[in-house]
Amino acid sequence: MSPLLVVGRIGRPHGISGEVYVGLTTDRTERLAVGSGLVAGERQLVVAAARPHQDRWLVTFEGVVDRTGAEALTNLELRAEPIDDPDAVWVHDLIGSLVVELDGTERGRCLAVIANPADDILELETGALVPARFVLS
Repeated sequence: MSPLLVVGRIGRPHGISGEVYVGLTTDRTERLAVGSGLVAGERQLVVAAARPHQDRWLVTFEGVVDRTGAEALTNLELRAEPIDDPDAVWVHDLIGSLVVELDGTERGRCLAVIANPADDILELETGALVPARFVLS
C-alpha cells in the first residue's frame, strides 16, 4: 500500500444532519466523489454526498448522521491513496528532487512545498525559495 497523502481538512459541522465543511488541499475534486474512500485519523470514511460551497465543500460521510458525529471529525486531516496519473507532477514527487536551472546549475534538493495563494513555493535545502511556476518536469 502506498503512503497516504493529505488531500484536505475537515472543518466545523454544518447543520444538524452530519454535514461538515471540508477544505481541499488538492485541485482534484474527484477526491470528494460519492463513494470515495478517505482516512481521517484512524477512521475510514466514505463520501455519501458533497457539494461546493463558497471556497470549501459541504460533505456528508456514510455513518455520520448527526451533529455529534460531525463534531467528532472537526479539524481532522483527510488522507487518501495517490492518484495514478502519469501526466501529473505531484507534491510528494517533488520532495527530495534536485532543482536544476536550465543551464545545468544545481540549486539544491526540495525539502518542502509551501502552499501559497499565487503559486506554491519550493523550499530548498539551501534555504532558497523557488515559485513552483518555474518548475519544469
